[in-house]
Amino acid sequence: MSEFLQVHPSNPEDRIIKQVVNVLLAGGVIVYPTDSTYALGCHLGDKNALDRIRRIRQLGSKHNFTLVCKDLSSISSYAQVHNSAYRILKAYTPGPYTFILKATPEVPRRLQHPKRKTIGLRVPDNAVAQAILEKLGEPIMSTSLILPDEEEMLLDPYEMRSKIGKLVDLIVDGGSCGIEPTTMIDLVDGVPEVVREGKGDSEPFL
Repeated sequence: MSEFLQVHPSNPEDRIIKQVVNVLLAGGVIVYPTDSTYALGCHLGDKNALDRIRRIRQLGSKHNFTLVCKDLSSISSYAQVHNSAYRILKAYTPGPYTFILKATPEVPRRLQHPKRKTIGLRVPDNAVAQAILEKLGEPIMSTSLILPDEEEMLLDPYEMRSKIGKLVDLIVDGGSCGIEPTTMIDLVDGVPEVVREGKGDSEPFL
C-alpha cells in the first residue's frame, strides 16, 4: 500500500515536502494536488515511472503528457517560447491552463508528441504543488488523475488510496481540488487555439 501524507493546503510543511521530493527522486509515482485536479506525477527523467503511469491510466503512445513547472523561466527551458506565446504565458500563469509548445532538447523524446515534437506545460496556482516544485528544482512529469473506467476525476484522497493505493508510491492529501481539468491552449503556431475547455477561462482565446 502507498504512503499517505496529509499536508497543509496553504502552508505546506517543509518536512513533508522533503519526503515527497525524495519519493520522486527515487523513481516513485505520486498523487498530488494542483489548482485544477489531483494529478499523477513522476520525475521527468524516469522511464520506468512513466511506464507505470501509462499502465495506471491505460494510455497509448500518442498521449500528450504535461510538464508541471514552477514558473515562466522554467517553461522556457523546456519549450520554444516566441514573443507572442511569451506574452500569453506571462498573462495566464500561474493558473489552470496547459499550453502546448514545441519541445526543446531538454525534454526526453518519450514525453514529446511523436509527430509534432510538442509538449504540454503548465504552472499551477497551488501552494502544495509549488512547494514540491521549489524543493525538487525541476518540473514534474504529470497527467490528470482519471482512471480508465471512470468518467470523472478522483476527488477524495481516501478514495484514491482504496482504488490505486497499490499502484502508486505516495498520495499527498493537500485538501480539496476540483474535478475539472485545465483548459488546454495550443501555441505552437503563435496563434492560440483552444484544444480543450476546462477550468481556465477560454474566452480570451476564442
